[in-house]
Amino acid sequence: MAETWEDDARWMEVALREAETALEAGETPVGAVVVTEGRVVGRGSNRVETLNDPTAHAEIVAIGAAAEDLGSWRLPGCTIFVTLEPCTMCAGAVVLARIDRVVFGAYDPKAGACGSVHDVFRVSALNHHPDVRGGVLEDRCGDLLKSFFTKLRNPREVENRR
Repeated sequence: MAETWEDDARWMEVALREAETALEAGETPVGAVVVTEGRVVGRGSNRVETLNDPTAHAEIVAIGAAAEDLGSWRLPGCTIFVTLEPCTMCAGAVVLARIDRVVFGAYDPKAGACGSVHDVFRVSALNHHPDVRGGVLEDRCGDLLKSFFTKLRNPREVENRR
């Protein structure tokens, strides 16, 4: 059964809550959830700064949690919802985990690996090719990131706007 835009938006709301958790921790606000059979089996928010680990992206954290919850590193039948288009590392993790679908919010014109810069899922040599839907709640996902980077780069400018 094909998922509807409304269903995808509902789960993206959950991923946005994870992104807000990252923001509260001073991290780049990206969140991800892995869903199967109508339930969240893995959650993740960026933890790169907190853990001092360049691999602690929201997708990696969520995939690890889903694998633990389901008792297998193979995650067929799962969909990952992420607020930002996955990078090459995260897209590779999706392929390795055999996740069926990737739904993302904001496109990443600098590092996106689902079509913006690269398209990892269409590399014919790979053994797994998930379906992809981008742009779900794109404005909300993108605005959260834009606000974060504006404050990070121009703290005085943000204070003057209040």
